[in-house]
Amino acid sequence: MLFLDNNAELRDLFREVDGVSQHGLDELFDQDVVEGKRSFAEAVIQAGMVGREDLLGLISQYLGYELQVGEAGEIEQEVLAAIPADTARQYGVVPLYLSEGGIHLLAANPFNASIIDDLTFALNLEIFIVVCDPDAVSALLEKYYGQNQPSVNELFEESGLDQFDNLDDSKEGDLTDAANETPIIRFVNLVLQQAVRAQASDIHFEPFEDEFRIRYRVDGALYEMSPPPKSLALPVISRVKVISELNIAEHRIPQDGRIKMTIEGRAVDLRVSTLPTQFGESVVLRVLDKSAVNLDLDNLGLPENVKTGIRGAVRRPNGIFIVTGPTGSGKTTTLYSALREVNEIETKILTAEDPVEYEIEGIMQVPVNHQVGLDFARALRAFLRQDPDKIMVGEIRDIETARIAVQASLTGHVVLSTLHTNDAPGAVTRLIDMGLQPFLLSASLEFILAQRLVRKICSSCKQEYEPKNEILQSLAIARKDLGDRKFYFGGGCADCNEGGYRGRTGLFEMIKVNDTFREMINSGAATLVLKQKAIEQGMRTLREDGLRSILDGETTVDEVLKYT
Repeated sequence: MLFLDNNAELRDLFREVDGVSQHGLDELFDQDVVEGKRSFAEAVIQAGMVGREDLLGLISQYLGYELQVGEAGEIEQEVLAAIPADTARQYGVVPLYLSEGGIHLLAANPFNASIIDDLTFALNLEIFIVVCDPDAVSALLEKYYGQNQPSVNELFEESGLDQFDNLDDSKEGDLTDAANETPIIRFVNLVLQQAVRAQASDIHFEPFEDEFRIRYRVDGALYEMSPPPKSLALPVISRVKVISELNIAEHRIPQDGRIKMTIEGRAVDLRVSTLPTQFGESVVLRVLDKSAVNLDLDNLGLPENVKTGIRGAVRRPNGIFIVTGPTGSGKTTTLYSALREVNEIETKILTAEDPVEYEIEGIMQVPVNHQVGLDFARALRAFLRQDPDKIMVGEIRDIETARIAVQASLTGHVVLSTLHTNDAPGAVTRLIDMGLQPFLLSASLEFILAQRLVRKICSSCKQEYEPKNEILQSLAIARKDLGDRKFYFGGGCADCNEGGYRGRTGLFEMIKVNDTFREMINSGAATLVLKQKAIEQGMRTLREDGLRSILDGETTVDEVLKYT
């Protein structure tokens, strides 16, 4: 277990500690947390800024919780019996002692407020968090509750799963009963735990004629787990629909829902989408793990010129800021991080999203609801009567939204949004094709950023090699231009699950719209002409930025050629 990977909360904690160098803390954060080397807690401890016990004391004082100093000693069986093993492992807690009407829990993650909210209801007891060394909590979990959970295959072999062979999807009562059976609950919880542990971004439940597939998407690639019996498709999907509060009896139309739960002590949001198919409902869960994403421009691996450009664009008094790229390329994360830069008491920020992915304190976030007619255009029109300074619209999908965005920017607002185009110059053509008049677009557009996410080479099995001439030709680079720089690939190891990649990094293409570019938009210049002019003015294309990433040893040729 990582020692306290609540990096953002700990950074806030240290801002209130006297005598600690903020510059030194920022350097540690950039060098260790941003690059994924270790948690912020581990970084400050190893840098000698604070001792392990002292840090736990600071956390206890900051949160106002009791502190466990030293070993907990033997815990009574009566106390251990107060919380089930599955619940203890799920929330990363161990009961220390009982008091009148309450229970005192050692918590691996004391920052997780849902421990109190969820367990107060589940245990019908008042919950008191006790700050303790997370590694000690992990050892106590193993000692008293057994850390070795059953594997998926072992769950298949358990008695009780064969009862679902003849389940009738037309009977709502039967589906609900099946979804609440202990074997199904344990199976779904285990699948979700494995996905979060693997840092998956999506979980796919896919029924076919003769099989039931479950796949995880990790760093953009799909991996299949051992396929469960086909008979589990209906009860497992019903279980997911129950905990996401969807209509369990409706199989004919798509549904969207959300699950908020704690998995291995971490607060995780799961966005749920169902889709009727020929052989049953396909369900996809988007994992929104708040502890796995840090919405800070300094943490996104942006080149300095791009970071400076974003900060300049979002701090302008007005104008449109567009981020383009395919689904899953990190557009929303970039916009959230940009908004965090200006999330100050004197700035009113409104967002319209489909749906709201991450909740940010201080920002008014509106989920669009098409069923009642609240789309992006209607939300944006309402925003203009709310006296905002900055506005984010999840996506410009139609001419009405585009026109209101232009109107908002021309009346003194910064509007941030996304588009689905292949590159940055393509955003101009796309908006004009929608029906936006070129003179309005040129007057309001200020900044365009295109981006892609590529997998990073695993640092544990990174190896250098000499590229062949064919590879250099595909990248349009001469061998003499390489100098002494090397190419790298991942050999595969336990840390990256033998895949050779671990984590992702971004490739970026940026256009700052100037007067020359505005004249070309007004004259109706084609995308290729706009691209050539942007390159002349210093734009580095996605392919060129990919080459930079290759030569910096961050990613491979295959990844760059695949995504650019």
